[in-house]
Amino acid sequence: MLQIAIPLLAFSAVPFNDVEPILVRACLPCHAEAKGAGGVRLHSRAAAAKNLNANLTRVINMDPNQPGAMPPGGQPLPVAERALIGAWIAEGAAWPADRILKLPEKAGKDDEGLTALIRKKVMSRPAAAVGKAYQQTIPGADASFEMLPIPAGQFTMGGTEKDELPKREMKVEAFWMQKTEVTWDEYRLFMFANDTEKAAKDPIVDGVSRPTKPYVEMSFGMGLNGFPAISMTHHAANKYAQWLSAKTGHFYRLPTEAEWEYACRAGGEEPGDLKEYAWFVSNTDGGYAQVGKKKPNAWGLHDMLGNVMEWTLDGYAPYRAAQSSASEWAPSTGPYPHVARGGGWTDTAKKLRCGARAASDPSWKMQDPQIPKSIWYMTDAQSLGFRLVRPAVVPSVSIMHRAWNNGVENE
Repeated sequence: MLQIAIPLLAFSAVPFNDVEPILVRACLPCHAEAKGAGGVRLHSRAAAAKNLNANLTRVINMDPNQPGAMPPGGQPLPVAERALIGAWIAEGAAWPADRILKLPEKAGKDDEGLTALIRKKVMSRPAAAVGKAYQQTIPGADASFEMLPIPAGQFTMGGTEKDELPKREMKVEAFWMQKTEVTWDEYRLFMFANDTEKAAKDPIVDGVSRPTKPYVEMSFGMGLNGFPAISMTHHAANKYAQWLSAKTGHFYRLPTEAEWEYACRAGGEEPGDLKEYAWFVSNTDGGYAQVGKKKPNAWGLHDMLGNVMEWTLDGYAPYRAAQSSASEWAPSTGPYPHVARGGGWTDTAKKLRCGARAASDPSWKMQDPQIPKSIWYMTDAQSLGFRLVRPAVVPSVSIMHRAWNNGVENE
């Protein structure tokens, strides 16, 4: 029987990246950190060092049909995979110390019935005065944010680049938009809600799926209090909007591309002296800035350009010339790409235009060690954030549900 070197090594000829998917699929359903069938856990290098010799060698050295073969009662591993595991073990079973295995995440427990309950809660609240700014405090916390009124109107959407054409006239209904980007003060309440809301009694709020704990400190040392939240997936931003709606009784969602561009233009041209209005590669020092430190646009919105680019509801797709309502959006067709707007602190001035579009990409999760990648975090999108809008008219349950559930979060 093959033996392994203990402790496990950091490097070998067989890369751990080739072995990890096999372990996650074949071993982790029974031997994850939480389950540990038979007292055996194979989720980490430390745990595996105690159990690898006694268990994984049974995968490669026994006839899959013999009693005691692994995985028990499951589909036998293909011969090639058994050989790969065997070579990996013989070479010292390389396993990076910081690599933790987890079962694939599921999209969550949300359904249209929950959306109906949230809408009922929203509709039970007194109607807001359209055209007036207000401050929203998140119930149960000290964090608050300001919503500014964006007037109804029309504008010409589009720019000069190929993916910004054709230009077309868009009709916009009144809505509110956050004065600044969502900050960590707000977002961390949702990000760690599984810890902070254990005693919560509101089943509507509890019904919204929450992020798993991140592997790293997600501000990457750039600052928390008053700084923009970053590196969340499109799915995570949508779920935050749903969670916030359930908490406050107001309907919040990501802006459509058209709503975002309309708010960015603020009834006029883009700012002339960009440095007075935006943080970008020419005036930052290797990181984002606290929100609201630059001049606002004509409608009082800060950081629409620069600091962090911002998620919109839309999947990245060619413009449809026939579209005329700003409340419509291009539905998601896959986990990538979705549209972010405004450019961020890592961008040049060329990308800081109201009409410029950025398409999300798998490289935005390159550092994520999980297989499959997390549905909550984009570890390499450190200049990506978002802000929310609140439509003046509350839509139907089906439209609300579609705004909060893009349905393509799993890669």
